[in-house]
Amino acid sequence: MAIRTRRWTTGTIAAGALLALTACGSAAVGHTSADSRRTASPSASSAAGQGAVGGGGQGGATPSPTPRATSGDIAPSGGNAAVDPRIEYTIAHAPGEKNIALTFDDGPSPQWTPKILALLAQYHAHATFCQIGPNAQAHPELVKQIIAAGDRLCDHTVSHNEQMSRTSVQNQTREILDARTMIETAGGPGTQVGWFRAPGGDFSPVNRHIAAAAGLRPLGWSADSEDWKRPGVPRIVHNVLAQLRPGAIVLMHDGGGNRGQTVAALAQLLPKLVAQGYTFDFLDK
Repeated sequence: MAIRTRRWTTGTIAAGALLALTACGSAAVGHTSADSRRTASPSASSAAGQGAVGGGGQGGATPSPTPRATSGDIAPSGGNAAVDPRIEYTIAHAPGEKNIALTFDDGPSPQWTPKILALLAQYHAHATFCQIGPNAQAHPELVKQIIAAGDRLCDHTVSHNEQMSRTSVQNQTREILDARTMIETAGGPGTQVGWFRAPGGDFSPVNRHIAAAAGLRPLGWSADSEDWKRPGVPRIVHNVLAQLRPGAIVLMHDGGGNRGQTVAALAQLLPKLVAQGYTFDFLDK
């Protein structure tokens, strides 16, 4: 994964994003708050011009299913239209490989994150944790545990505003950059935050460009467990298995509410997936 080689100021990135806004518009779709939110399942997203993760389209790689639009910025909010490949990408692996990427949002949580880390360690699995800045700031020991386990960190903004794309470029820049700083500070020297996930999948061309200018790759998902609805353990397990394909990005949560169902579902999913020959890898391997 490409690592940042310099810091970016809020003013510099906001100015660049304003140019991006002029170039590509700022259509966005609102999302409701709390645990009644997502209406579309975004796939992995990137800034315009970036290639597919894992070398998509190279060497006979087999991409995951056709991505859906995120937040209606380039397709209706129903999210069922193919998207511009310059903006969106899927994970791609060589034929026969059954790799998936696990992601966990809204933490870290002192109640649920350690349980998820323990399950991942039990099955030699790794994941990407999309953290809300103040949560990381409040629980630096958990950020350090995630790093020590060999897992990765993702910027999930400061306030988790699921209509962030409707706010000013300056506000979106602060949300993204300040959260990154909080996470990096919590993790300690050398901490790397390489990804950005918009709350509720509220991606837009502008916040993608803000993230990319800061060295953060926008991260969507292709399999929504809908654990945020707390529909019961069997339904969470079903949701993941029904959407699973090699190269899938699975969305789950380790914060934002009671995640007891998520933990229980993960305890069932991991052995099932291992038995089916799946491995759990990062997005750029």
